[in-house]
Amino acid sequence: MTRLSRTGLLACHSDIPRALSTRRQARRPVLLILVASAAFSQSTDLAPVVSKSLSRTADLPGEFQPFLTVSLHARVAGYIEKVLVDRGSAVKQGQLLAELSAPEMAARIAEAESRVHAAESDRLQAEAQLAAAQSTWDKLKKAAETPGVIAGNELTQAEKQVDAARALVSSRRQAVSAAEAAGRAFQVMEAYLKITAPFDGVVTDRLVHPGALVGPGADPVLLVIQQVSRLRLIVAVPEQDIGGIVAGAKVEFKVPAFPERSYAGTVARVAHALDLKTRTMPVELDVLNRDGSLSPGMYPSVKWPIRRARPSLLVPKTSVVTTAERTFVVRGRNGKAEWVDVKKGAADGDNIEVMGNLAAGDMVVRRATDELRDGAALPAK
Repeated sequence: MTRLSRTGLLACHSDIPRALSTRRQARRPVLLILVASAAFSQSTDLAPVVSKSLSRTADLPGEFQPFLTVSLHARVAGYIEKVLVDRGSAVKQGQLLAELSAPEMAARIAEAESRVHAAESDRLQAEAQLAAAQSTWDKLKKAAETPGVIAGNELTQAEKQVDAARALVSSRRQAVSAAEAAGRAFQVMEAYLKITAPFDGVVTDRLVHPGALVGPGADPVLLVIQQVSRLRLIVAVPEQDIGGIVAGAKVEFKVPAFPERSYAGTVARVAHALDLKTRTMPVELDVLNRDGSLSPGMYPSVKWPIRRARPSLLVPKTSVVTTAERTFVVRGRNGKAEWVDVKKGAADGDNIEVMGNLAAGDMVVRRATDELRDGAALPAK
């Protein structure tokens, strides 16, 4: 083989890779076009808007308050003689809690009783005078039946004396009633020297000790009693969730002190007014505290049920596009893309609740992006 032919063969072999490379570059735009077309077809896959009633819960903070609470004061002035309970003492309604000493009260009661006796004596004397005047008038009236025996003036005077005696008796009886009422008032005031429990509960604070001067002038708090066998659970429900408040509904909650336990309360009272600062509505739940594990002041985590007044509209999570300016879905209408502004709600698996100008059955792009412009044509399926 000559040098010329050998050189030609080498040149021919070196041109083969160049030809293959040229063919590949020619095919690459075709492949890119096919991939882009498949991606666009996938991005415009449509999914229906589904109507569904959602049932979920939200963790809301709550606060326990005693069902009943009272700060006890002294009704009359006196000195603390005994305090029979202390902080943490369980008490029953009517139980004696403290005793006051007021020596002048006994003197006032004795004086009132003396006035009752004096008034009663005056009443008896007036009744005796009435009986005597009545007897005299009866005798004169009988004697006057015989003409000329009794002068008419004497009979009239005797009758007037009877009327005066009757008026005196009535006055004495009223005096007795007034004296007895004053005596009872002092007895009632004496009863205030004994402080009793107004309801079953627990003494949560003791603020006085024997020897302390109490009464309307000083007016210190003696004891604080709270009913903890039944508690009020106050929950601040956000404005958007108040539509699900149902009186009598059972609501579960947990407390940090016993994280393994689950409790329940009953919706009992609704404020029907929003707090202007927090935009929440206070709702009260009644909670029975049978074992005493719950205490006023605790902050439980409440599993508040969220209920909608109407079924919710759900779309795939990937259908919702969020940009710096807006949140929207891309709805397919008459073969074109339409941006519909929405607000996102609760999640439900792979779907999410949306609020906007949508209806059940509308078709939205399953995997939407802001690159799919409003009004762009959608490929026919």
